[in-house]
Amino acid sequence: MLDQIHLLAAVTVLGVLEQAYFFLQVIYARRAFGVSPPKTSGPPEFEKIFRAQVNSSEYFPIFLALLWQAGLFFHQGLSAALGLLYLYARYCYFVGYRASPSERLTPIYFSSGVLWILLAASALGILHFFLSHYLRINILQLLTV
Repeated sequence: MLDQIHLLAAVTVLGVLEQAYFFLQVIYARRAFGVSPPKTSGPPEFEKIFRAQVNSSEYFPIFLALLWQAGLFFHQGLSAALGLLYLYARYCYFVGYRASPSERLTPIYFSSGVLWILLAASALGILHFFLSHYLRINILQLLTV
């Protein structure tokens, strides 16, 4: 069983570490710019870091759900590779947003594209499971005939 999920687990841990890094950047920015919690506004430099972190954390549950569904129902290796691409794009998004909000666009579009691919893989994998398990229809056999 573990050999079927170890890559997904590793990408999940990397994702959690990335989120922790983003959280720490907000803490450092709060200290550097004198913005005490619960305030969420301050100098533009602080607000860019804060918004990048909040936006990344908003998408994280969606990413995790799609990563695991695609990995369990479609293919663990492909899902893990896409997960790594997503995490890298999110890092580029964070760094880009911090530098200039316009530099966040390419990474956000790329990471959104990765989420769409994970969604498609999840849907295909789940569809294949239901068809083969409940209707005894094997799509893969039908496609190779």
